[in-house]
Amino acid sequence: MTSRKTERGKATRGDGRGATATASPKGAERSTRRNGPADNGATTAERQVAPEYDLRKSSESPETLVEFYRQMMLIRRFEEKTGEMYTRAKIGGYCHLNLGEEATIVGAMSALEPRDYIFTNYREHGYSLARGMDPKRVMAELFGKETGISRGRGGSMHLFDVEARFMGGYAIVGGQLPLATGAGLAISYRGGDEVVLCQMGDGTTNIGAFHESLNIAQLWKLPVIFFIVNNQYGMGTTVEKGSALPELYQKACAHNMRSERVDGNDLLAVREATQRAVEVARTEKLPTLLEAVSYRFRGHSVVDPARYRPEDEVQRWRALDPVLAFARSMREAGFLDEARITEIDEEIGQVVEDSVRFADESADPKPDQLFTFDYATDVPNVDRSLPGDHAGTKDKEA
Repeated sequence: MTSRKTERGKATRGDGRGATATASPKGAERSTRRNGPADNGATTAERQVAPEYDLRKSSESPETLVEFYRQMMLIRRFEEKTGEMYTRAKIGGYCHLNLGEEATIVGAMSALEPRDYIFTNYREHGYSLARGMDPKRVMAELFGKETGISRGRGGSMHLFDVEARFMGGYAIVGGQLPLATGAGLAISYRGGDEVVLCQMGDGTTNIGAFHESLNIAQLWKLPVIFFIVNNQYGMGTTVEKGSALPELYQKACAHNMRSERVDGNDLLAVREATQRAVEVARTEKLPTLLEAVSYRFRGHSVVDPARYRPEDEVQRWRALDPVLAFARSMREAGFLDEARITEIDEEIGQVVEDSVRFADESADPKPDQLFTFDYATDVPNVDRSLPGDHAGTKDKEA
């Protein structure tokens, strides 16, 4: 892989061969040093090492770093509680957790501005929290309650908040890519300077909509960041067995698109890489394919026992826990001590408990409101009779 270094603030486009374009030489080192292409046949998991933080040298303020840690802890505790509530049958349907991906999420989301747009797949709880959405309303949505962020109609896989410009989780693999590309086209058409972040899993890179969306985005110069969270598995299939090119960021070469790969356990590396991609999208109106190498601590969904993963692999990745690694670095830098870490954990625990209580006490959607959000605008002659109600539109009109 070629790494093209430029002056800070001046990003350049990749050369179409999987090259990395950067706006920061330091950031480039963080991006390529740990997760570059393998030449020894080792899997991504075998190559991964723990982030090497020295937060005293970080350009971020101690207050900002503490907030990043707090956000990671919120995602961790929220998702742990979500798994518990699912087993208690408080949450129904499919449910996919972000446990283990906290650094990837906070790093990427912290690089965006409030005016930017986010499209995600179905594993999106953590992204909504990092975007600043109310944990109570997110939990209520998982419970299917009227007070939920999608009024109880979406559930775990379909969080949506237009005010946060969080344009939804999508259950269909890759379903969000054409929509995010369309949002980029709308921004370009209006002459705006917003950026679209389109998150996806590694398996999405093998479908047609992936290549169609990347091709259009590069061809029409759209401000879209295609953000791959490579957590090693597409459901139960490893990346190496599912993709002829397991270095997923290199797939951008087919579309002459700028691309970059980064250690998803390294929050600051993800943040810096996303900032570079944001700068390119906002100033040059060009897309980026950004791959964050991460790992999910649980199975594909809450009900997946994940027996297809070797136990030594799971333990190796758990030893690289991004939340614990960041906390350790915060202690070493003198930004947090054990007392403050405990205090934050207790604060977050209370936030999560309050969210569960709020969701539990909230009302269910009323059956007669089942069709309230079926169309964005009124459509004539729609039969909205409920199951068991045999009176159709003609009978009601009569």
